[in-house]
Formats: sequence, structure tokens, C-alpha cells
Amino acid sequence: MTRVLVADDSSTMRKIILRSLQAVGVKDVAEAADGSEAIAIFAPGKFDMVLTDWNMPGMTGLEVLKAIRAQDTKIPVIMVTTEAEKSRVLEAIQAGVTDYLVKPFTQDVLREKLEKHGC
Repeated sequence: MTRVLVADDSSTMRKIILRSLQAVGVKDVAEAADGSEAIAIFAPGKFDMVLTDWNMPGMTGLEVLKAIRAQDTKIPVIMVTTEAEKSRVLEAIQAGVTDYLVKPFTQDVLREKLEKHGC
């Protein structure tokens, strides 16, 4: 069974992502209200994928990505964002981001990303 960690400071966005994941068959989801909470919950081998918002107070999605990569270089980390700025995208690629999910997204796009990365 696929286990996904969702980090987003917007409770509304977390609910949307959670519902979308459930609609595509992912039932085992852990939620984090910010980056620090995501890192506290994360452990190598505990999750099959991480979906993290880019813009969060305190600890950004990029910082979450770097902290996860320090512990686990293989887990797919997908950045959920409205950002399309090339310099920021390049920075995330250099930090080891697996893919992007651009808001707003459909369940079909989410399913494609999950399947593409083995979930």
C-alpha cells in the first residue's frame, strides 16, 4: 500500500490533495501543517512519496526537500506549487526534486505523477 506525506500550510489545500489522493486509490496519507512538522514526521522507509508545498512559512518546500534528501536520496519528492520561475525550478532540480505538481491540478494529473514515480 502506498503511503504519502503531504506538507502544506493551507488546511484547505491539504484537504484537496487528500481527497484527490483518495480518489486515485491512495488511502494511507500523513498530513503536516508546515515544513518543520513534515521533517518531524518523515523517516526513511516510512513513506513512498512526499508532496510538499513550495511556499510555507518557517520552512519552505525547498528546505523540506533538502532535509529529506539529507536522509533519503531515493524517495520521490513532488513540489506542489504555483511557481514557474525558472531560477527557482532550477534550484529545486539541483536540490533533488523529483517532479512538480502545478496548482490547480486535476486528479488525472495527480494519478499520472504517482504512476510515473512508482506509486
